[in-house]
Amino acid sequence: MMPRMAKDVKIEQLWIPDSLEAPDAADFLAALEVGRKVRMATWGSDDLAYGPLEKLLEFEDPYERQLILVAKVDGEIVGTVDIALPLTDHLDLAEFTLDILPEFQRQGVGRRLLEAAEQLARGEGRTMILVDTNHPGASLDEFEQALLVPGTGPGFVPLDSREVEFAQKTGYTLQHIEQFSACILPLDSKLVADLQAEADDANNGRYRLHHWTDRCPDRWLEAVAVLENQAGADVDPDLDVPVEQDLVFDGGILREAEDVAIAQGRRTVVTAVEHLASGTLVGLTTITVLAHRADVVFQDDTLVLQEHRGNKLGLLIKVSNMERLTEQFPDARVIYTWNAPDNRYLLTVNQQLGFRIAGVTGIWQKELPKLHTSTS
Repeated sequence: MMPRMAKDVKIEQLWIPDSLEAPDAADFLAALEVGRKVRMATWGSDDLAYGPLEKLLEFEDPYERQLILVAKVDGEIVGTVDIALPLTDHLDLAEFTLDILPEFQRQGVGRRLLEAAEQLARGEGRTMILVDTNHPGASLDEFEQALLVPGTGPGFVPLDSREVEFAQKTGYTLQHIEQFSACILPLDSKLVADLQAEADDANNGRYRLHHWTDRCPDRWLEAVAVLENQAGADVDPDLDVPVEQDLVFDGGILREAEDVAIAQGRRTVVTAVEHLASGTLVGLTTITVLAHRADVVFQDDTLVLQEHRGNKLGLLIKVSNMERLTEQFPDARVIYTWNAPDNRYLLTVNQQLGFRIAGVTGIWQKELPKLHTSTS
């Protein structure tokens, strides 16, 4: 059956107001409400939805330019596409987040928005487009018989889902899968004690933990840069994932990134581990707390150098950092994380800590033809 088409769909670029109290902020707030409703429909909560103040701060990020296109029907915003354009590397890349209200899906609204976003990206010189689809755990069980596996790495998305059907029909190819997990906070005190004892037994006094919040101590700044660069080199080269491996970290770049996070009101809780015999940092883990929503936090990178794996250092630093998080931010009630499905070590650590799989995110890619410019 052919989808019915919404009449009189207007595509516009969203005006970003100076403040939420400004008289021209109504469309901005309405656009964010679309995103919130979509996440409620997908995940059963709005934990992953941007709050208005948080989103407003995103537009001050010096590392990427953000634009939003909206679809209006009868003057009401029924769909949005966020467009992120990296400014420091991957200058051919644009990342889209497409949200359509459930009652306006399968009516051509998403296709219209996506086509407009692709046209805008091409005009900005971007030819590689990434877009994601989200699949809660229950939906993975529903579609067990028909699976689509990615071009690289393990995992799958349900072939018969509306999101997968849409991505394929609009010319996107599934590149890889990220497993999405959640853990209720605070951790059980007995669990913490047991896991710390397990990690301590494995590393046998050869390592020491260091902690900081928001800003790395000067003493460790260059060591963290070295760790980030070495860990980037350890990434599986077969994974076609546009992560910031191209960026060579140094102390100045790390300080700039800290300044950006602080300017956006974000808090960063870090635990690092030092190898005592060499005096070098060999691992670290980071949790981000948003400026305007302290109850939902996000596990960022956990890095352990290859030659020091097998000593339960990932477990050691993660359990310690989650304890520090609870001490500093007692309102945190849930922590979310994304992992590659083949990262068995970190997935096992997360399971020990109490993370449970909430679903998967499919990362889809499309290469646009370059614009040809004529000279006269």
